[in-house]
Amino acid sequence: MILKALWLTGLLMLAGGTVPASAQARAPIDLPLDLEVPIAPTPVKGDSKIHLVYELHLTNFSPNELTLARVEVLGRDATPIAQYEGTELNTRLARPGLPPTNQEKQRLGGGMRAIVYLWLTVDAPAAVPAVLRHRVTVTVHAPAGSGGSDAAGKSEPIEVKGEGAEIKVRSEAPLLISPPLRGGEWLAANGPANASGHRRALIPVGGRAHIAQRFAIDWVQLRADGQTWTGDRLKNENYRCYGADALAVADGVVVAVKDGIPQNIPGATSRAVPITLETVAGNHVILDLGQGRYAFYAHLQPGSLRVKVGDQVRRGQVLGLVGNSGNSTEPHLHFHLSDANSPLGSEGLPYVFESFERQGQGWGWKAAGKDAAVEQRLREIPLQNAVVRFPASH
Repeated sequence: MILKALWLTGLLMLAGGTVPASAQARAPIDLPLDLEVPIAPTPVKGDSKIHLVYELHLTNFSPNELTLARVEVLGRDATPIAQYEGTELNTRLARPGLPPTNQEKQRLGGGMRAIVYLWLTVDAPAAVPAVLRHRVTVTVHAPAGSGGSDAAGKSEPIEVKGEGAEIKVRSEAPLLISPPLRGGEWLAANGPANASGHRRALIPVGGRAHIAQRFAIDWVQLRADGQTWTGDRLKNENYRCYGADALAVADGVVVAVKDGIPQNIPGATSRAVPITLETVAGNHVILDLGQGRYAFYAHLQPGSLRVKVGDQVRRGQVLGLVGNSGNSTEPHLHFHLSDANSPLGSEGLPYVFESFERQGQGWGWKAAGKDAAVEQRLREIPLQNAVVRFPASH
């Protein structure tokens, strides 16, 4: 017992040369966090820039409460790529079980976890780092009455900094696919963006938390007035995209279908059936595109599916019609790619379309006269709220 005590004391002295004497009893020998990047990023082009999208998980292995003060992303040679602290860090954080708006997200009790949603953007492929490292700075708080408390019983916070979770950026290119729809004025609602609902949908399925919707898009089709409907907005048939063909984005094999779920009346809370793991996607199709890549089409009209499990489909083939089933507020096509045959129990993968026209940005793009600035985009993924036109046939 005496030898063990001396050994621990030696470690504390080595780790805490600048730690006040009153705090040595609780000074950690290293950063008391487990740092993990579950999925390394694959660079993807969007809006003429290159994006690296991934998450850093932080778990407090200390019995003391920690406050996350700073998160830095470094290249292999320790060159700073990004740094977040204060409000900027808070907006990138999530704590499982806490509302997204909670301002206590930076405080981690013992055993608690935080997720840092990272989205790094560079101008060109040559600027993409091969390796990413992460440096985290925390403030450690001792409980009142501990060896790190002053005479008044107040804790004396100390700052601890450490590095970990070095990862290699994936070198493979995102899958090149055709669009899942035809025509124009398609708005990428909830599309790729660091704060979008799809991006933050970390959901436990099958005993593990996944972000299947990391690059998902809810495709709605705008009218000239910037609305998605005309007339009575409670009727699905009054929405411009209702009944549009959902198209195979590549050759593949149908590995899952769901049909027979009735449609919702449009509205924020209207659901025709209770939302469960079986009904959340509504009527849907999943295609196996090969090499561990699956295309997912959700919220289709009941009775409109034109394929069955085992069918081999060709690029551009009609799979079903856009509808409003499952966890959906209005007719739209939810589309994403992931690494497994599961709508939510998989990891979302980036992808790029062969070509599309970027017509503008946002719901009011046409009313603002922005429809004149049409840009041709090649091998990109549309980002959140981009308004695009796909080729009429493909």
